[in-house]
Amino acid sequence: MADMKPAPYSALTPDLTLDALESLGLACSGHLLALNSYENRVYQVGIDDGDPVIAKFYRPERWSDAAILEEHQFTQALAEREIPVVAPLTLNGQTLHRFGDFRFAVFPRRGGRAPELDQAETREWIGRFLGRIHAVGQLSPFTHRAQLTPQTFGQDSLDYLINNKVIPLDLAASYQAVAEAALAGVAECYQRAGDIQLIRLHGDCHPSNILWTPAGPHFVDFDDARTGPAIQDLWMLLSGDRDEQQNQLADILAGYEDFCEFDRRELYLIEALRTLRLMHYSAWLARRWDDPAFPAAFPWFNTATYWQDRIAELREQIEIMHLPPLWSNESTGYIRIDDEIDPPYWDM
Repeated sequence: MADMKPAPYSALTPDLTLDALESLGLACSGHLLALNSYENRVYQVGIDDGDPVIAKFYRPERWSDAAILEEHQFTQALAEREIPVVAPLTLNGQTLHRFGDFRFAVFPRRGGRAPELDQAETREWIGRFLGRIHAVGQLSPFTHRAQLTPQTFGQDSLDYLINNKVIPLDLAASYQAVAEAALAGVAECYQRAGDIQLIRLHGDCHPSNILWTPAGPHFVDFDDARTGPAIQDLWMLLSGDRDEQQNQLADILAGYEDFCEFDRRELYLIEALRTLRLMHYSAWLARRWDDPAFPAAFPWFNTATYWQDRIAELREQIEIMHLPPLWSNESTGYIRIDDEIDPPYWDM
C-alpha cells in the first residue's frame, strides 16, 4: 500500500462546516446531519427560517476548480431546460466556494425514494429523462473533466494496484494476469463497437443516484460526470438474467429515443464497461485508503478473500464479454430490439 498521507478531511470539523455556510450569508440553525458519502463530505444543514440545504465539501486534489465548475454548468444547463436534476445554488454570484482549505457547493435539499425499476413504466420514464440529459450532453464537450476509457478506468487502475503493491503478494501475479486478459476483452468489445460518439454524461447513474417522487424521477450527484459513451448511463440500471436485462433496456430505450437517438453498436460495450467499473472500484478503494472512513467502511478490502473474489469475478467477465451482446442475432449479425424493426437499420 502507498505511504499514508494526512487524512484529507481531518480539519473539516462541525464548527468549520457551519462557519463555511455562514460565510455565504446563510443563517445556520446549528443542525448538522452527515449524509452517506465517501468520496466527498456531504451534510444536511439546518437554516433559520428556511428549508435545510445540502453542503458538499469536495475531496481535496480530486478535481480542479475548472472541472468542478464544468459539472455545475452542465447541471445548470439541464435545470434550465426543466430536466429534473439537482443543480448547485448560486450564492454571492458563484456556485463554487472556498473556506479554509476546502472547496464546497450548496444544493437545495430534494427528497425521494429509490425508483421501482421492476416497473416498465418507471424504466421508460427514466429513459425519457436520460434521453433529454444526453441530448444536452451532445451539444458541447467537457474540456476539463476526465474521460471514461479503457486506459483511465482499466489500465491506470491495474497499474496503480501493481505499482503500489496493494494486492497480497501471493495473489498479485494471478490478478495481474486475469486483469490483462480482461483488458484484452474490453479492447475487443470497443473494436466491435467501432467509432462511437462520446458525450457528456452523468457518469455514475446507478439507482441510488435517482430519487423518485410523485412527480417522477430526479437525478442527483453529478460528481462523476465525465465524457464517455451514452450506454454508460444506461447499463447500471439493468439487473437480473439476460432476458430480464433485455426487457429492461427495451423499456429504457423506448423512452430514451423519444428525445435522443441511440447507436445500437454501443450494446457491445455493456460488459466491457462493467469490467472497467469493477477494476476501477478496486483501485478507487486503494487510492482512498488514507481516508479513515475507508478502512472503517471496507475492512474486507485488503484481505486475501477480497482479491480471490475479484480474480474470479474478472474471469467471469472475460467469458461474458465473448458472448453476443444484448439483442444480438448471430445468424444475421444484426443487433435489434424486436422483430418489428427492419434489421438493416442496425447493420454491423
